[in-house]
Amino acid sequence: GAKVESMEDGRQLAHDFIELARRLNVQLEAALTYGGQPIGYAIGPALEAREALAALTGDGPGSLIGKATGLAGLMLELGGAAQPGFGRQMAVEILQSGRAYEQMKRIIEAQGGDPNVKPEDVPVGDKVEVVRAQTSGYITRIYNDRINEVARAAGAPFHKGAGLRLFKKVGAKVEKGEPIMEIYAESEGRLDEALELVRSCPPIEIEGMIIEKISHMPRWEA
Repeated sequence: GAKVESMEDGRQLAHDFIELARRLNVQLEAALTYGGQPIGYAIGPALEAREALAALTGDGPGSLIGKATGLAGLMLELGGAAQPGFGRQMAVEILQSGRAYEQMKRIIEAQGGDPNVKPEDVPVGDKVEVVRAQTSGYITRIYNDRINEVARAAGAPFHKGAGLRLFKKVGAKVEKGEPIMEIYAESEGRLDEALELVRSCPPIEIEGMIIEKISHMPRWEA
């Protein structure tokens, strides 16, 4: 997972936070979220900003929108703005109505930015390389830790335009030579470093549907 390796560890961490909050007389609720692969498709400050803006206008990936509205719904319920069990529905309505996007525009303007900025207006690294599938098959695993290492090698998060963007997620069918991700960097050296890491420790695992061929029945000793 992204933060902990099992549901049991996640629940224990949640209970620890809840107990700490109780001792401080703070009301707190914790939520376990799926961490088997990146949420959304972008990794890196500018690339994630592009994706977030797209989500606010209704054009973002379902996994990102689902997690954001789910967590927002819990906060709406915790704050008393929504009845228990109806927080996510309210969050989805706020997003779909455009109210969330309008609020973001006000926040951007208050901080001296352009409230009418579009996702494509956010600058990203100009050194870009597409990574292609080395074999045909299905994506069976995406290693979060390796993805993070590649993004850091490219310069993220200190270089705001650095990072990577996935084209496929777990379960997707790919053909040999098909693009599966692209890396962004602000220098050739950083780009080469990230590409070398991809070659030596691939962050995306591709396998065929047949994992192993078995031709003979096992022999059992009497």
